[in-house]
Amino acid sequence: MKNKAFPIFLVFLCMGFGDVVGPLVGLAKETFQLSYTMAQLIPFVGFIMFGVLSVPMGVYQDKKGKKPVLLIGLIVALIGLIAPMLNGMYGVKVHFNPGEYFSFYVVLLSILLLCAGATILQVVGNPIMRDFSPEGKYSKNLSFAQSIKAIGSSLGFLVPPLVAMAFGLDWSILFPVFTVMILITLFIVGPLKISEHKDPNSKPASLGSCLSLLKNGYVFVMVLALFLYVGAEVSMSSGVPILLKENFKIEGFGLWVSWAIFFLPILLGRFAGSLILEKVSAKSFLVITTIIAIAGVLSIFTSNEVITMIGIILVGLGFANIFPLIFSITIDHMPERSNELSGLMVTAICGGAIIPLVMGKVADSTNMMMSFIVPLVCLIYIIAASVLSNGKKIKTA
Repeated sequence: MKNKAFPIFLVFLCMGFGDVVGPLVGLAKETFQLSYTMAQLIPFVGFIMFGVLSVPMGVYQDKKGKKPVLLIGLIVALIGLIAPMLNGMYGVKVHFNPGEYFSFYVVLLSILLLCAGATILQVVGNPIMRDFSPEGKYSKNLSFAQSIKAIGSSLGFLVPPLVAMAFGLDWSILFPVFTVMILITLFIVGPLKISEHKDPNSKPASLGSCLSLLKNGYVFVMVLALFLYVGAEVSMSSGVPILLKENFKIEGFGLWVSWAIFFLPILLGRFAGSLILEKVSAKSFLVITTIIAIAGVLSIFTSNEVITMIGIILVGLGFANIFPLIFSITIDHMPERSNELSGLMVTAICGGAIIPLVMGKVADSTNMMMSFIVPLVCLIYIIAASVLSNGKKIKTA
């Protein structure tokens, strides 16, 4: 299965490039001398595309098939990466004076298009993995695919310090690096043939049929859980480097430290999750992993450097499988509506636009540490939803 699905795993790798918005918040804040709230416009313009595009792309996918949608997603992301390079942002250090926001707006446009491409890839990628998965293995395989996505997400943390140290380049080198990788993926995915599992008796999807799924209590609760989870993850990935710099004076290699204690646990946790799900049910595992994440966030409020770092590691391990678990549990609840559900649930990723803005506002009003109350509240809802889901106490209609 994994050899056959290799092109799809490359798609998940490229899908992860959209997560560059997390580390980019701190990098852009320093480069363009922005406030917390202004810097959080980066995840806002990116993740708002999930809210705008997901349902329409789910409907389009239901009518035209997954292959065209896959290619559209890669091409849109590619255009977004080329835009800042045309503005001279391709790794060479450029000094920006305070108030010179044109290049910042070009970055915002780039992120908007990159995340638009990632949105489309999310809509098509998650249900495609179901097409490649044997009966009962969807949650396991989606967790593994999400671990590949985490590798793409990690590049935003790993590449900037490396190129700065080795070649004297700045973080904008990410644009040409991502461009090359997407071009390679386009070349490999081009000949791919996808055998879709579709009920011949099912009605064509429409905008109304997608949104009508929210009338189902189970779907509504899980979609909201996904909205809050993505918001919490983006808040953490953007907030951790700033917290380490401002509270513990970890600079220079701060992105590497942030990756090591946050994204590496996510990466390892997803690989481990695909094995754990051989033995533990998806619903039970969702409860366990959310509790771990909550314990981690609570540790951040101790103000102790060691305990805070251990807490961030726990958050990463807890976060690792929440997205694929919520997604696959909900799809398995109504597999005959997978295209519509996929579009609806990927729409919920726009939580990554809204929740970090709330966190930025709290940080500007209080301090960076107190702003972590925002992801904590999100996780409290998710644990409630996961317990209800496990106990089957949510009305389905």
